[in-house]
Amino acid sequence: MIENRRGLTIFSHAMLIMGIMVILFPLYVAFVAATLDNKAVFETPMTLVPGTQLLENMKFIWVNGVGVNSAPFWLMMLNSFIMAFSITVGKITVSMLSAFAIVWFRFPLRNLFFWMIFITLMLPVEVRIFPTVEVIANLKMLDSYAGLTLPLMASATATFLFRQFFMTLPDELVEAARIDGASPMRFFRDIVLPLSKTNLAALFVITFIYGWNQYLWPLLIITDVNLGTAVAGIKGMIATGEGTTQWNQVMAAMLLTLIPPVIIVLAMQRAFVRGLVDSEK
Repeated sequence: MIENRRGLTIFSHAMLIMGIMVILFPLYVAFVAATLDNKAVFETPMTLVPGTQLLENMKFIWVNGVGVNSAPFWLMMLNSFIMAFSITVGKITVSMLSAFAIVWFRFPLRNLFFWMIFITLMLPVEVRIFPTVEVIANLKMLDSYAGLTLPLMASATATFLFRQFFMTLPDELVEAARIDGASPMRFFRDIVLPLSKTNLAALFVITFIYGWNQYLWPLLIITDVNLGTAVAGIKGMIATGEGTTQWNQVMAAMLLTLIPPVIIVLAMQRAFVRGLVDSEK
């Protein structure tokens, strides 16, 4: 039995190492390309030894942007951060209040409303994205932070996760709050929010990365170069037709876009893991 467990442990670790290598090798190649000049990138085969031009390539992209008429890349990253943070705060706020109302407010058809929210998970993004663009255009919110963020603040997934967690809280908490004369919002603020810290951390990380990685939505909403986002901007660096793509600069820009999500994950990793575990209990 011990030998079987030891073999299973070795196999599990071997598979884990293989998975890590599959994920990290492309990132390493991108890092190496970002340290070279473009001529070295096009050599066959490309060297896997890092060069010396990483800071030079990053500085060029940071100041000059991704194209002739583009905004500086630092501005694109700022736009991406504003978008991701706004979506995260809005999505968590809307989802928590929605789940709180569905679980603890006894109003007619509350389960029907929940399933109406939940069923949107089954709809592909492409089904609802163009009607949403039409609504945003009619509301005169194209080329604005409001247009970038407001339509993405509703989340059936986050509402579902908060609902499942709230349903694990004992009814005695509600009864005790009522006896003490606490209003629903005071109960939410003083009891529900403190108990939801780990879940909030998990949703914050997931939602921030979701907002940061948005590509299609900014392309449809934004035409002003000063409101462009980093992920969409990188796509604009890839030349079409007879142009030559500066792959060393593309990879340098990609490395820059990795920094904010990595910082968020590292800063909140413990609470993130606890939040995922608590959500499944």
